[in-house]
Amino acid sequence: MGIFKITPFNLTDYAGKIACVVWFCGCNMRCQYCYNTEIVLGEPYISDEDFCKFLDSRKNKLDAVVFSGGECTLTKSFLKLAKEVKKRGFLLKVDTNGTNLKILKEAIQLGLIDYIALDFKSLKEKFKDITNSNLYDEFMKTLKYLISINFDFEVRTTVHNSLLSSDDIHSMYKLLKEEGYNNEYFLQNFLDTGENFGNLKA
Repeated sequence: MGIFKITPFNLTDYAGKIACVVWFCGCNMRCQYCYNTEIVLGEPYISDEDFCKFLDSRKNKLDAVVFSGGECTLTKSFLKLAKEVKKRGFLLKVDTNGTNLKILKEAIQLGLIDYIALDFKSLKEKFKDITNSNLYDEFMKTLKYLISINFDFEVRTTVHNSLLSSDDIHSMYKLLKEEGYNNEYFLQNFLDTGENFGNLKA
């Protein structure tokens, strides 16, 4: 696992910031709607050293760096790379499925992460079917932790009508409120690129 590719300029992934997006390969889920199959199954093409050189070249051009994937927190050098980002004065946003609380907690306690986008796949009843994993409890631990420390984060859910109903979404929203989440809850429409793990169509 490592860096698959870098999008050098992005205005949408970190609201209000000029950012680059770093795509990490590898993931501990195989979500049916995931269109990043090439990244999830891919091999790292960019070394940590080349990433640092890239960061140096973006000084005074970017506000922030976004770690995405795949699941970026599974990369062994995650903390090291996060430190390199912060050392150069960039903000760091992390896109995560929330299943690696140990690393997220350490990074937060070290002051390495400024913002998190947390993917809420589904309630427990459908979680295994949608993600092909048994990691719902790990996700919930991360959700509860971020709420408990009042961390700056958003929750988002990808919606495909064959996987989640409007009742499901309502129940997920209700759970978030019951847990004490008061930030925005974003719904993302399924993006049909022609290739995804569940062979889904729009």
